[in-house]
Amino acid sequence: MVDRDAMQAQLKVLSDAYAAQLPEKLKQLELKWNQFSQANWDKEDFLILHRLVHGMSGSGRTFGFSELSSAAFKLEEYLKQAGEKNTALNKEQHVQIERLLGELKQSASRSDKAPAEKFDWIAAFSGRSRVSVSRHVFVVEDDHELSDELQVQLSYFGYEVSVFNTLSKFRAAMKKNPNVVVLMDVNFPEDEFGGIHAAAELQQGRDVPVPVIFLSAHSEMNVRLESVRVGSVAYLTKPVNIGLLVDKLDELTSTQSQAAYRVLIVDDAAHLTDYYAMVLEQAGMLVKVVNDPLEVLRPLSEFTPDLILIDMYMPGCNGMELASVIRQLDEFVSIPIVFLSAEKDLDKQLSAINLGGDDFLTKPIEAHHLVSSVTSRIKRSLLLRSFMVRDSLTGLLNHTAIKSQLSHEMARAKRQGLPLAFAMIDIDNFKLINDKYGHPVGDRVIKSLSRLLKQRLRENDVVGRYGGEEFAVVLVDADSRVAMKILDTIRNDFAQLRHLADDHEFFSAFSCGIADNEKFSDASRLTDAADKALYKAKHAGRNQTMIADV
Repeated sequence: MVDRDAMQAQLKVLSDAYAAQLPEKLKQLELKWNQFSQANWDKEDFLILHRLVHGMSGSGRTFGFSELSSAAFKLEEYLKQAGEKNTALNKEQHVQIERLLGELKQSASRSDKAPAEKFDWIAAFSGRSRVSVSRHVFVVEDDHELSDELQVQLSYFGYEVSVFNTLSKFRAAMKKNPNVVVLMDVNFPEDEFGGIHAAAELQQGRDVPVPVIFLSAHSEMNVRLESVRVGSVAYLTKPVNIGLLVDKLDELTSTQSQAAYRVLIVDDAAHLTDYYAMVLEQAGMLVKVVNDPLEVLRPLSEFTPDLILIDMYMPGCNGMELASVIRQLDEFVSIPIVFLSAEKDLDKQLSAINLGGDDFLTKPIEAHHLVSSVTSRIKRSLLLRSFMVRDSLTGLLNHTAIKSQLSHEMARAKRQGLPLAFAMIDIDNFKLINDKYGHPVGDRVIKSLSRLLKQRLRENDVVGRYGGEEFAVVLVDADSRVAMKILDTIRNDFAQLRHLADDHEFFSAFSCGIADNEKFSDASRLTDAADKALYKAKHAGRNQTMIADV
C-alpha cells in the first residue's frame, strides 16, 4: 500500500533541496548573462544561457516555486525571440532582459506554501496488481454442438466448464456462482440480442464486473458497440478460433504478476530526475536515471527500457540529437521516446518528434499526468511489439525473437559472470499425430506443451517456438544440470497428459537437448550444441533429455 504521507515528506525534502540550490543557480545565470552581454554574439554562450533559464522554467512549479516558473518562461521566450537573428543584442533588448532577470530573482524568494502534489491518485497505478479471476467458465450457447465442443476444448486446457443452453438456466446459476468467466452468444431464439441484454442485467449493482466474452456470428459495428457498452472484455466471431479464445482466457485468469514497466530518464537536472523517479517508482515502475546524455549507451543496453524520457535541452547533446542516435540502434528502433521539456513552441515539438520521438510532454507536468502518459504509451508499445515477436498459435516468442533474446542473455551472463543454459525441445512423432488425427489436433498438442512450459519454467526463463513442433528455452542463472532437472520434470508431466481427438485419447512426449555457456561461449555454438544433443536424444529412443558434450 502506498504511503502518501511518506511521499509528501519526500517531495518536501526534494523541494527544500531545490530551494537550497537556487541562489547558486541564479548566480550562474547572472554570471553567464554578464559574460554574454559584454562580448560579441556567440551561439554556444547563448545556448548555455537559454538552457539555464529553460531549466528553471520547467522545474520551479514542481517544487513549489510557481512564480519562478512563470518568470523564467517569460525570460526564456524573450531570449528566443532576441536570439533568432544570431546577431548582437541592441540596447533595448539588453534593458528588457535585465528587467526580466530582476523579476526572476525576486520570484525566487517567494515559494508556494507547500508543493501541490497530494498523490491521492497513485494507488490506481501502484503494483499493477491483478484482480483474481476464476478458471471456471460458463458457456452460454443455444447451439448444443458448439457448446459441447467448447466444453471439451477448454477442459483440455485446464478450465472447468459449465454449459447452459438457455438464458434462464444461466441466470439461475449466476446467483450461486458469481466468480466465473462468461462466454456468451449474442443471439438466442427468444431474443436477437439476448446475450447482450443478459450481460447488461448481470453487471447491474456489481463493484467488480463479471468478465464476459461474446461469441457471435455477427461482426457488424452496431453489435460490437452494444457489447462494449455492457462491459465485454472481448468479442470473437464464429467459427470460434480456439487458440485465440484460450489466449483471452489465459490473459484474464493469469495469476502471474506483470513485469514492472522499465523507464529510462535522461535529463541533466538531477533534482527533477529524482522527482520523476520517485513518482514512477511509487507507481510500480523500475527507473534508471542518466544525468549525462553522453553516458547513455551502456545503461540503455543493460537496462533495456520499455520507454525513454528525454529532456530537450542538455549540455553536450540535446534531446533531438540523442533521439537520433538511439534510433540508429536496431534493437531500440521501436522503443517509445517521450520528450519532457518546458518547450512550448509547437514547431520545435514537431521537429523533435520527426527526429525519432513519439510524444512530447510539457514541463511542469503533474505527477498523475506523467504516470498516466507513460503507462498508456508503454502498454500500446508492448502490445504492438508482441504482434511482431510472438508466435500466433502459442503466444510464445517466435524464431527470430528467441534467437535475439538468447544473444542478449548470453551477453548479460558474460558481463555478470553467470551461468546460462539453452534447451531445444521437439515433440516426438509429431508427423504421425498430424497424419492420424489431423492438424487441428496437432495444434492443440503444440498449444498444450507451450502452456505447460510457460506455467512450469521459472519467472526469468525465456521460451519460444523455434518452428513447427520445436521449442527453445533460455534458462538464466542455470547450468546444464539445473536445466536438466527443470526440463525433465516438465517432460515427465507432459508425457502423462491425455490428449483428445474425437472419441479417442492419446499421449504424446518430447525429447530435449541442453547446452550451457560454460562449455559453449557464443550463441551460435550454444544453439548448435543443444540441437546435436536433441538429435542424440531422438536416436536414443525419444522421450528423454540429453546434455551436450564438448
